[in-house]
Amino acid sequence: MLFTLLALMCLLAAGFAILPFVRNLRRTAPVAVPTLLLVIGISAGIYAMQGRPEVPSGAGSQPDVSAMVSSLASRLESQPDDINGWKMLGRSYMTIGNFDGAVEAYARAVELEDAQDAQTLVDYGVALARAGGDELSTKAMSVFENAITLAPNHPEALFWSGIAAVNRGDPAAAADRWERLLATDPPPEVRSILSERIAEWRGEAGTAQGIAPPADDPAPVVDIDIAVADNARAALPGDASVFIIARDPAQPSPPIAVTRRNLAELPARVSLGDRDAMIPGRLLSGFERFEVEVRASATGNPAAAPGDWYGTAIAVPAENRGIAVEIATPRP
Repeated sequence: MLFTLLALMCLLAAGFAILPFVRNLRRTAPVAVPTLLLVIGISAGIYAMQGRPEVPSGAGSQPDVSAMVSSLASRLESQPDDINGWKMLGRSYMTIGNFDGAVEAYARAVELEDAQDAQTLVDYGVALARAGGDELSTKAMSVFENAITLAPNHPEALFWSGIAAVNRGDPAAAADRWERLLATDPPPEVRSILSERIAEWRGEAGTAQGIAPPADDPAPVVDIDIAVADNARAALPGDASVFIIARDPAQPSPPIAVTRRNLAELPARVSLGDRDAMIPGRLLSGFERFEVEVRASATGNPAAAPGDWYGTAIAVPAENRGIAVEIATPRP
């Protein structure tokens, strides 16, 4: 049961760990889109978990998860050479938002493997980025470079080492990496996005597939006046992350657009528009009607969890661009 639940937690980590990274790196946000596309299948699995009888739910489920993670950590104290156990612990810590713990767990796994497993290095690098406030540190970039050296055609290593190259000001190297990623035969929609970024980095922006580059700051589609109920504010940490998510009710996953704020910033008016799109071409302005969820996360995790507080509203921009949402409902 322990490893079954932890495995489900790992799906959460795989599908959502990148979201804050994308939102905080606005200049390179288009770069991160292919990762979102590559994990849509995993993300869909997360949504499918809702309503499954074997997945714990209710007020007691979050303490159970924490206890199980603690149990795994305790077991590893007596079995410190369990490489797979350290990897599982790292993924579990990523899921519950303990990024420093994830860094330590992955570092232990890397050490036991003599830094010879590209996937572990990629996971370690992502943990370093999250622990560093969603910034790619010199150490994280070095880890991704080591991964690509070990496995020159590893898709995730190619992806992340490309981002690292952009961050250090070497778009030519980023284009080289993503051209190799193209050679791994990703899905057609992913290929088009990779091609656009590569063309941009090669100085050919707007020429790939005849697509013009998007405007830097398109007009918002909806303005959301966000309020916080007193009982919600009292129950949440003062620095809780607040996720503003637009969804198509007919196809909730993946979301259409996402942005993030801090609870301390609210009440406030927040705009959501095409620049917040999860997938290029699937723009918020293309939807006549959509649902907006505003969710304050008790753990900082983008995936909904017990202890979160939320509010929802339906937006129909053609009738009224402004809507109001109050964070007032606890998630059991």
